[in-house]
Amino acid sequence: MTKREVEHEITVDAPAAEVYRLIAEVENWPQIFPPSVYVDYADRGETEERIRIWATANGAAKNWVSKRVLDPENMSISFRQETPAHPVAEMGGTWIIEQRSERSSLVRLLHDYRAVDDDREHLEWIDQAVDRNSRSELASLKENVELATNEDLYMSFEDSMDISGSAKDVYDFLNEARLWEERLPHVATVSMTEDSPGVQLLRMDTRTKDGSTHTTESVRVCFPNHKITYKQTTVPPLMTVHTGCWTLEENEDGTTIATSQHTVVINADNIAGILGDDAGVTEARTFIRNALGGNSRATLGYAKEHAEARR
Repeated sequence: MTKREVEHEITVDAPAAEVYRLIAEVENWPQIFPPSVYVDYADRGETEERIRIWATANGAAKNWVSKRVLDPENMSISFRQETPAHPVAEMGGTWIIEQRSERSSLVRLLHDYRAVDDDREHLEWIDQAVDRNSRSELASLKENVELATNEDLYMSFEDSMDISGSAKDVYDFLNEARLWEERLPHVATVSMTEDSPGVQLLRMDTRTKDGSTHTTESVRVCFPNHKITYKQTTVPPLMTVHTGCWTLEENEDGTTIATSQHTVVINADNIAGILGDDAGVTEARTFIRNALGGNSRATLGYAKEHAEARR
């Protein structure tokens, strides 16, 4: 039986306590770690917890449950996958954060794992996925922690709409994204695959007000009649990160409150090239708020028509 043990590390220009906090707060992982699409808590105690993770690995969407033990005093977090995704038979490891100076920390990420049936090709696939994801996670962690003091580049907002229809009918419209090319004027083309129930890979060309189009790719995690959360794996050039969520709350009278939420990290290097030499972060924030919010409100409007026609 072959069991791999590997380690990756990176130096981060931030206090160890801040780095530990960001790793401990799993709800923020999609904004911090590129492979992470959605993470929530299955069970949560003071130092022990079970978390559900949806992430990409070697271009495929995977999900699993991990147990974690948090040790804030020693700034370490150990983890063990409870239900590994094929071809992983066993996977675990530890985050270790070491203070190097007042503004510098060393982050070490340890992994140990086995492949299903001890298969050599499976093990090589896992080797590649762990190495790629670990390097990506550490580099993104470094970037996001070091940018944390520049709050202007981070923005989060939402739009809500009251719908005289059921949450199920609204959900069906949002879930059936493969039909958006026919249903939504701002969608030029769309393709969607769903190899695992509730986990969708969505590629879409969206029209802008000037008639041009831009391509985005997203991984969506769907919870029937309640929520669809997503992360763009290919983002427009004005952003470095874009995650979002559609949530549906059905009232006792059968009506629904539908909400679209976005979290974005602005790509400051591309502002001038897209919005002009005189534009800055303020103009970029306004542009993104109007563009994303406008498309979301339009989508909710058509979902409202769809649901109310079925009541």
